[in-house]
Amino acid sequence: MTDGIHPVILCGGSGTRLWPRSRADRPKPFLRLLGEQSLFEATLARCHDRARFAPPMVVTGARHLDLVEAQGQPGMRIVVEPEGRNTAPAIALAAALLPEDAIMLVCPSDHYIADTHAFLAAVDAAVALAGRGRLVAFGIAPDRPETGYGYIQRGAVIDGGYDVARFVEKPNEALARDFLASGEFSWNGGIFAFRAGTFLEELAHHRPAMAEAAREAVARGSEHGARFHPSASVFAGIEAESIDYAVMENTGRAALVPVDMGWSDIGNWVALREAREVGEAGNVVRGAAELVDCRNVMVDSDGPRVSCIGLEDVIVVVDGDEVLVMSASGAQKVGKLGGASG
Repeated sequence: MTDGIHPVILCGGSGTRLWPRSRADRPKPFLRLLGEQSLFEATLARCHDRARFAPPMVVTGARHLDLVEAQGQPGMRIVVEPEGRNTAPAIALAAALLPEDAIMLVCPSDHYIADTHAFLAAVDAAVALAGRGRLVAFGIAPDRPETGYGYIQRGAVIDGGYDVARFVEKPNEALARDFLASGEFSWNGGIFAFRAGTFLEELAHHRPAMAEAAREAVARGSEHGARFHPSASVFAGIEAESIDYAVMENTGRAALVPVDMGWSDIGNWVALREAREVGEAGNVVRGAAELVDCRNVMVDSDGPRVSCIGLEDVIVVVDGDEVLVMSASGAQKVGKLGGASG
């Protein structure tokens, strides 16, 4: 292994389902939604032990470069994507910049993990498998029949984890209930570990044009201090695709490490409500608010006082001059609002 585990932090997207708190110019990873750290800062902190981890590599877009640098760590390297192309090309850029035997730990920048010790134990297991040439997915222990996540079915037991029987895209509710009842399925949390060379070999096998373009974009790129800029003209020709579709669902070298670590993707306001400390009657309040005869109500205000009477399963968010009021059941639709897409 080369100089410890190499964290590769993927820092893209706009988090529109957390509008109005999350906006295009200050998206979800950089917000202090839980505690004193932003989700991005907490992701870096989990990988800060230099006895275990090399300095992180952050893959982001030019629009969020200032935020990454303001909240980042000394010694980190920043890969500045000319434009977003989903996770497979982003990871390919990072892999092409690392030695072939470097073990990469790929982490989204905007997820919440309550149990860092469980996370690190899973990292150790995944790294051992990655060192043996496997592409390892972290399988999140499911606690409900969630239809918003992909699933991974466990296969045969191997030393340190499992083979992957199959990846399953977001199921309907009946199928999700079957998955949960079977005990054979984990959520796909988008966290992976593998050697840089192994990933590029599999990418070249299943998406040869993407692998070649990523290598060329790096070869023709330029370094500016801690920033690395891939060739914009080469990168523009890469097709956008996730690592799941491009590699993980196709490779014969996939492995799974299951982990129960209090994980959430904080994908909408309901997920954030569940991750925060719950008060009386299931209510969750941040900011000035008064709740009377309310149950399972969340208020998040950065200014004006919010008063609610007789409400149930309602979420109220005040951010500057924007106010969002919705039923909890409508959380997935926030990204469709005109303000969220602006």
